[in-house]
Amino acid sequence: MSKFPRPKVATGLEIAAAERAKELKGRKLGLLANQASVNHEYVHALDFLDRLLPGAVTACFSPQHGFYGEKQDNMVESSHSFTRDGRPVYSLYGATRQPTTLMMEDLSAILVDLTDVGTRVYTFAQTLCLTMETAAKAGVEIIVLDRPNPIGGLETEGCLLSPECASFVGLHPAPMRHGLTMGELAMFFAERLPSPPELTIIPCRGWTRDMYHQDTGLPWVLPSPNMPNPSTAWVYPGQVVFEGTNLSEGRGTAKPFHLVGGPFIDPWILCEELSKLDLPGAAFTPCWFEPTFNKWSGLICGGLEIHPVERVYQPLLTSLSILEIVLRIWPYRFRLKEPPYEYEYDRRPMDLILGRKDIYDALASGTPAREIWEGFKPDLADFERVRERLIIYR
Repeated sequence: MSKFPRPKVATGLEIAAAERAKELKGRKLGLLANQASVNHEYVHALDFLDRLLPGAVTACFSPQHGFYGEKQDNMVESSHSFTRDGRPVYSLYGATRQPTTLMMEDLSAILVDLTDVGTRVYTFAQTLCLTMETAAKAGVEIIVLDRPNPIGGLETEGCLLSPECASFVGLHPAPMRHGLTMGELAMFFAERLPSPPELTIIPCRGWTRDMYHQDTGLPWVLPSPNMPNPSTAWVYPGQVVFEGTNLSEGRGTAKPFHLVGGPFIDPWILCEELSKLDLPGAAFTPCWFEPTFNKWSGLICGGLEIHPVERVYQPLLTSLSILEIVLRIWPYRFRLKEPPYEYEYDRRPMDLILGRKDIYDALASGTPAREIWEGFKPDLADFERVRERLIIYR
């Protein structure tokens, strides 16, 4: 008997092994994956597939942070490398963000087994999209081994990305919190590519859209160095906006994205002002922290810690409200981050993150965060009509 209990949900990796292995035999395969690409017994996808289909996987591809998640920060590139038995690992966050047709030479399909965290700016989705573009040119099939969205598949938040803000943190018009799985995102991209590749989705089994990660029974292996647990994924669709500012989003601490602050912030004032806004589903505690790297490294920062406690919590509304208070109380110390940001050297990072140029300016001119957030609803209604065509899990 296995020492690992059978989870409620089976991922596309395990469904492929159980039901689709015969279709994959005899094919030369690539694998786009990272350290979080494991089965429910923590066996990595590459090792799992090697046992199932010996010799089939001949090349690997890695997203941001590297095949083993070894690169800590944004815009820290990884180089091409090799697996321990000498197969190439092509970095898609280094000299190039898009694979070349030469990298796909002799492959008939690329298996994609990546954990997305349900947020548009998480770069793995963009890596998938760019890989799909090259696969179409190379005549290579994309097979997505689907995984659950760790923050559920019901809620959406944010505006639709405008074309002028398209970048490596968003290539197509999705909201910040999109409520899709990686397989559904692949279908979303395929509808928008001029020449989509042959696309196969191997769905999870047992996942329903109201399930968060903790409901699935699946293991959590951090998909990126600053995503240590599922709760981090929950706050990320809001807290990621602080990447576009001089406030620390908690990188370099044990609580990335749960923390936000800077040396000029009074934690008690910030929490008191936030408590007046009656934000749903979260508690806030004043805190001090000292990042070991990234913004304000080695300096004591005042700020707060977010504790999401109910599923009515709206991460983007919450973080925009924090930003509203900071702009009102500490306007002379607060700054926007200057480029570069994710390979964009001219455009304002905050606009790329939020997805539209006017959102931050409205907030800075005194428009309440809740009013801006309510203004996203027409966009979300439009997206819901698109999403309805893509939904695999009902």
